[in-house]
Amino acid sequence: MKRILLVEDEVSIAELQKDYLELNSFSVDIQHSGESGLQCALQENYDLIILDIMLPGISGFEICQKIRSVKNIPILFVSAKKEDIDKIRGLGLGADDYITKPFSPSELVARVKAHITRYERLAGGNVTSTIHVHGMSIDKVARKVHINNEHVFFTTKEFDLLSFFVMHPNQVLSKEQLFERVWGEDSAGDVSTVTVHIRKIREKIERDAAHPKYLETVWGAGYRFNV
Repeated sequence: MKRILLVEDEVSIAELQKDYLELNSFSVDIQHSGESGLQCALQENYDLIILDIMLPGISGFEICQKIRSVKNIPILFVSAKKEDIDKIRGLGLGADDYITKPFSPSELVARVKAHITRYERLAGGNVTSTIHVHGMSIDKVARKVHINNEHVFFTTKEFDLLSFFVMHPNQVLSKEQLFERVWGEDSAGDVSTVTVHIRKIREKIERDAAHPKYLETVWGAGYRFNV
């Protein structure tokens, strides 16, 4: 049974989400504060974490950042904050999805299932090669990236996106193509998340992220990974 950590300070909302997830055969632990949620996330092993943003003590943004420094599992934000800047910030910190309230519990369940399935498929894929390009070593089995022999942490989607680019060198790929292939056709997210993840990747692989040499923007068309 897959384990879910739900960090939500509104008891009624948390219980409703838990009921729907448990009806779909998930095991759910609830924490109502930022501190207890972070402690639980770091000490226990979960298959996915659902975070509210506005929490007592530590915000969901801070929790996500701390989790991402040590763990690479799916993280979903569920929040009443609908502004694009909050979505961009959450995705930029390494979250895999962002759902705004109100939403249907069945939508939450569908997204949870999709992210866990995709994560397991990518983590357990039958890939045997390590890709070497531009001083990078990309191990698709261990899902690790070394740049100039130093390990650099990539979130799940950052790794998937980088891997897709290096497997399709010198090709112009639109945001829509990238979103469909990396996030999946069943994803209900926003293609703008591609832009956020590309910015984060550039910060890690480029000498000058403001003037990228490897992951290039092709204006009006998309992006190209130059080899």
